[in-house]
Amino acid sequence: MTQPQPLLEVEHLKKFFPIRGGVFGKKMGEVKAVDDVTFSIRKGETLGIVGESGCGKSTTGRAILRLEEPTSGKVRFEGRELTALKGEEMRKMRREMQMVFQDPFASLNPRKTAGEIIAEPLKVHGIGDARKRKEQMKELLQVVGLDSFHAGRYPHQFSGGQRQRIGIARALAVRPKLIVADEPVSALDVSIQSQVLNLMEDLQERFDLTYLFIAHDLSVVRHISDRVGVMYLGRMVELTDRDRLYENPLHPYTQALLSAVPVPDPEPEVRRERIILSGDVPSPSHPPKGCAFHTRCPHVMDICRDVRPEFKDHGDGHFAACHLLDP
Repeated sequence: MTQPQPLLEVEHLKKFFPIRGGVFGKKMGEVKAVDDVTFSIRKGETLGIVGESGCGKSTTGRAILRLEEPTSGKVRFEGRELTALKGEEMRKMRREMQMVFQDPFASLNPRKTAGEIIAEPLKVHGIGDARKRKEQMKELLQVVGLDSFHAGRYPHQFSGGQRQRIGIARALAVRPKLIVADEPVSALDVSIQSQVLNLMEDLQERFDLTYLFIAHDLSVVRHISDRVGVMYLGRMVELTDRDRLYENPLHPYTQALLSAVPVPDPEPEVRRERIILSGDVPSPSHPPKGCAFHTRCPHVMDICRDVRPEFKDHGDGHFAACHLLDP
């Protein structure tokens, strides 16, 4: 039985930012924020991307939606090449793909009411008349757990969790197929995080959504994701099913990340061995030659310092980029 075509395919995606200096703003170098990332997402699933701050997670999400123009690589949505679309064609495709931003206050216009913010995508894409848009806006407020009387309030009159619900309602307004959620709960209190995560899971089932869920909290990603990708210094180092990743991580960086996640049972927590990484994350403007992780890896070999490991399948869809795994 053949696998259905993925909803989203990302191949060899790169996003480099130029470093400029001097009187004439001459290019002095570049920051390799996303450096040759490849993955796909099936319809209806949630792919989580985790990694330390600055590893390129958010830039990957923004480059996929072309909020940042990719330096190179291919992004296909339902088989259509997004990087080749221009102007009106790309604007129409944005109905299919929406984003929920990390900071629910900075991403909402403080001069507009909640109702205006949610209805704006409908207006931009010419969906319905004013009366129909108002009806849809009120319905969306209720769908995300707010009341219709909240429509006349401004962002500063809401709590952080409520603001994020408005951001989710805005993303849902045009009935997209894919939502890129960029650390949607990291700015919220722990007690509110679970409410927003449960809401997102309910909405996924109700509206047949597909999520690219970006986060740095491994427990949050485990709760919501079907598959998990781990990024380090702009590169994808491991990608597999959620349970397989947490039970049998292959890459030394993934093993170190998971060793830092607290276990609620005190007995295994005491026995568990923590992996402490030495040194700091290298600068993305001067990434190490070979494997990007070799400067901190406890199992580094000579080949790691010179040859970049291939990101490949090591069985049953468990992808990793590590020379230790090669026969």
